[in-house]
Amino acid sequence: MQAPRVRWAKPLAGVALLAAAATVTACGGSGSGSGSPGDPVTLTYRLWDEQQKAGYEKVMAAFEKANPDIDVTIEVLPYDQYWTKLTADAVAGTAPDVFWMQTSQFPEFVTKGVLADLTPLKLDTSKYHSKVVEAYTYNGKLYGVPKDWGIVGLLYNVDLFKKAGVEMPETLTWAPDGSGTLLETARKLTADEEGRHPGDPGFDKDKVKTYGFASWNHYQTQWMNWVNSNGGRLLDKPFGRYTFNDEASVQALQFGVDLVNKYDVSPPATRTNPPTGKVTDMFTRGEVAMFPANNALLPFVVPEAKFKVGVAPMPQGPAGRSVNINGLSETVYAKSKHEKEAMKLATFLASEQAQKVMADGGYVFPALNGLAQGYLDYWQKTEGIDVSPFLEESKGDTFSLPVTTGFTGFEPKLNQIFNEMYLGKITPKQAADQAVAEGNASIR
Repeated sequence: MQAPRVRWAKPLAGVALLAAAATVTACGGSGSGSGSPGDPVTLTYRLWDEQQKAGYEKVMAAFEKANPDIDVTIEVLPYDQYWTKLTADAVAGTAPDVFWMQTSQFPEFVTKGVLADLTPLKLDTSKYHSKVVEAYTYNGKLYGVPKDWGIVGLLYNVDLFKKAGVEMPETLTWAPDGSGTLLETARKLTADEEGRHPGDPGFDKDKVKTYGFASWNHYQTQWMNWVNSNGGRLLDKPFGRYTFNDEASVQALQFGVDLVNKYDVSPPATRTNPPTGKVTDMFTRGEVAMFPANNALLPFVVPEAKFKVGVAPMPQGPAGRSVNINGLSETVYAKSKHEKEAMKLATFLASEQAQKVMADGGYVFPALNGLAQGYLDYWQKTEGIDVSPFLEESKGDTFSLPVTTGFTGFEPKLNQIFNEMYLGKITPKQAADQAVAEGNASIR
């Protein structure tokens, strides 16, 4: 078997966000060098997840074996550095040939001409998860090869449930007034140091040993799901305007805050608000029983947990269950010096051969339909965890992160406003009105 020629670049140092980031230069090209005639073309492929490195080493080895005239250099950057570096490279005209794209970042790059139109690949988009295809379509054209998808589900501490003598309901439900099985179950799992539960005489909310649920300021796994499950809407349309200050959305935001400040079944915001939130650590230490999380967090949570981790569907609201699905894509730099070869790599990454490697290795749910069983089998065989609830959710009502311009600049302000809301310093209505006004002002 041919040895892989993939070269792993060391993580690059972060750079300051350029003031000229809003304008992408028309000159320049990919950072890939060009050799003498007959030498292999070298493509640069950039990603941010160290966990997936081994899988992509196999993928690129297979690609290079089928394309001996092309070498691939893979750069791995920490997520926080990834977007700053990519923006700077796009401004300088030296972006990588092929790179990962996130839905919330996509509008900024596609509207500035950084991404190549992938229509020439002639992909049959009906074979990929529709939400991922939709998220990377702009003006009727596809600008990202559907790579994978992750979805929010409910991780739970099986041992805590057993110790408390509580069964996970077949369907967790919630409503703005606090009715439903979610709050009922969370109360049974919340206990202070004396073993008393919320509502019991003498319950001490300042000395809670275990919390039944983790409700906190995290838009992807928390309040956006409440909003959609209560009939609210984040945007009026793709590349549109924010609308989550309507009555249904505000009711949903109130419920998320009430789990913390009224019902005492979730940790206080002083411990969980970003950027110093420690909810994941609280869950792995056994201090939280139910923890909404994207399946992509499994490789980080499961090794740290000293208990059996279970997976359940997200709670169902008055409008049904609606959960965030976050699909990534492979994008091609519009000014790559090796457009032909970059397109060839993008086509391979869209193939069953490539996506099956990543599914069977337990890295991701592949965007290509029909390959998810490999991901399920991996987690069942290696960790004894049934992750099929994630897959079942993906077949129901799902939504993407906001796909509109300005989100990346708006995000810090959004978190600041909602931190205040979870602390109880402003009402959900005030928070929603402020956030929607700020968000819509950021749209270009």
